[in-house]
Amino acid sequence: MATGSLLTWQRLRDLKPSEFEDAGDGWHEVSARAEADRDAVDRAMTAKLRETQESESARAAIARLRRLSRNYQYVHTEAALIRTTLNGLSAELTRAQRELTEALEDAATLGFTVQPDGAVNYPPAEADTYLGGGLGAGRAPGGRARGNATQALQLPGLTDEYTAPLRTDAPVPNPNAAKAQAIADRIARAVRSATEIDDRYTRALNNLKAAKGLDVTEATLADATRDTATVRETAERYLERGIPSERSPQAVHAWWTSLTEEQRNDYMEVAPDLIGNLDGIPSLSRDEANRHYLPVLIDQLEKQGGEDARAKLEGLRGIEKRLNEPSRVPMFLLGIGTEGNGRAIVAFGNPDTSRNVSAYVPGLGTKLDGEFAEGTLNRGSDTAKGARVHDRSSAAIVWLGYDAPQSLDVMGEGDAARGAPAYNSFMDGLGATNDHKDPHLTAIGHSYGSFTVGTAAQRDGGIPGADDIILLGSPGTGADRAEDLGVGKDHVFVGAAENDPVTKLPSSRQAWAGGAGFFVAGPAGAYAAGDIADQGDDDLWFGRDPASQAFGARRFGVADGPRPFIDGQGPTPAHSNYFSPEEDRVSAGNIARIVAGKPEQLETQEWR
Repeated sequence: MATGSLLTWQRLRDLKPSEFEDAGDGWHEVSARAEADRDAVDRAMTAKLRETQESESARAAIARLRRLSRNYQYVHTEAALIRTTLNGLSAELTRAQRELTEALEDAATLGFTVQPDGAVNYPPAEADTYLGGGLGAGRAPGGRARGNATQALQLPGLTDEYTAPLRTDAPVPNPNAAKAQAIADRIARAVRSATEIDDRYTRALNNLKAAKGLDVTEATLADATRDTATVRETAERYLERGIPSERSPQAVHAWWTSLTEEQRNDYMEVAPDLIGNLDGIPSLSRDEANRHYLPVLIDQLEKQGGEDARAKLEGLRGIEKRLNEPSRVPMFLLGIGTEGNGRAIVAFGNPDTSRNVSAYVPGLGTKLDGEFAEGTLNRGSDTAKGARVHDRSSAAIVWLGYDAPQSLDVMGEGDAARGAPAYNSFMDGLGATNDHKDPHLTAIGHSYGSFTVGTAAQRDGGIPGADDIILLGSPGTGADRAEDLGVGKDHVFVGAAENDPVTKLPSSRQAWAGGAGFFVAGPAGAYAAGDIADQGDDDLWFGRDPASQAFGARRFGVADGPRPFIDGQGPTPAHSNYFSPEEDRVSAGNIARIVAGKPEQLETQEWR
């Protein structure tokens, strides 16, 4: 066992949990040294040898260096796991020791005596009692209370009322009896808790044993993965209790920055899933945590099977591939998950060091799949590249942090209502971690994502930190006027292609007036029906048309785009072109100018 074969309250009282932390520091040094050595092998030796030598002996040397690198990686991982286990053991035992100490202090204050077996002796006391049918005074003898570790403590500490059951043979109730019983129960619970903690961490430490041999095989690496899962399960309480219960981005950021490097490493390597999606964690740390967690999610999906898992697996593998490829603008993985239709938040450029940051919410039909990795992410990349032409200090984010509707017939308000709070929290987090005193933040919504952004903007306080809002291919925002979005009408920008049928989806009233044909034909039917949405009525599917004069936003220039079906590119080609400099140079350029804080350079367009 970590603390010995038998844990008594005396041993728990005298325990020095800091000794486990000190041991953890030693393993931290081993882990850090192994990581530095692995990096030296990969960068200074293997890479240079591969670049400068082409021979059989060079290839053999590279193979040996690769083996050495795996060995260092294994040492780094296992030593880090031991460090985390010891840190968790220390933290949890400290908590149990504190509970015991408080109980012992309360016993001393009351003049009670704690026996070696944990029982609590209490002295005689004057007490009121009923004698012969009347109220009188009596002398209640002292006694002993024995602890019950499972007894619920309803009123912790010392109070005037106690509900613990009395265990005394005194004929007259002694007011000290209930107090002693409560203290005895607390002592018993502290010892029982410490024993459970000790047993749990002992099992985990016993599992952290290196396989025999000098080579790190695939089986060895699989063993390291199992070890990580074991430590993750063992230390979960320790890790989760550390995170602020009030998880505002500001509170999370303050907590994270207060941690030591060693403590942050515990989360990075053992529980990346706990922090990779936490708003308020710096972007570099979120990226590192999610890159650690990405292979774990891929492995889980590979074992699941089924169409949904295959689609998400294709998306995650596509993201992993892009992360490992050279990129003109560095990529940061700020969020990842498989809940719902999948989650992925990807930044192009560092949002913490950039003065200008945009966060784009995709819309109808978007989910974590191959198309997201290969297509949707390009919109963030194109925006970042375009904005950097005007200001190098620019970053663009693709935010898939909610479930977008997957087809028109389920395109209601619920998904936006659920997504808006998550988006606002993310935007709040960008402000909490950005290095600039007053960063320029732009909220971008495309398609149904514009309705989500509009919903977020109309919540109390609006979108945190947002200076500008861009609405693209919008079926409405749920607002009647641009000023309802909280940033001032001159900071709401709209791009609506003439041949984008989603920007002409009629309101439900108009749709019903048009008969069942609209619901059969969908968006293409809306376009084919001509100006159904424009016959003296500015209402779209989700409220007033953002491109209308009545709405009052600033409409910027975009290309008309291909006509649905007529130009041979499917039902909604113009709806997908706004971000692409190849397909719509004017629109992509205008988006870049807004994101970079250069709206005065916009190419404008008349309202509808």
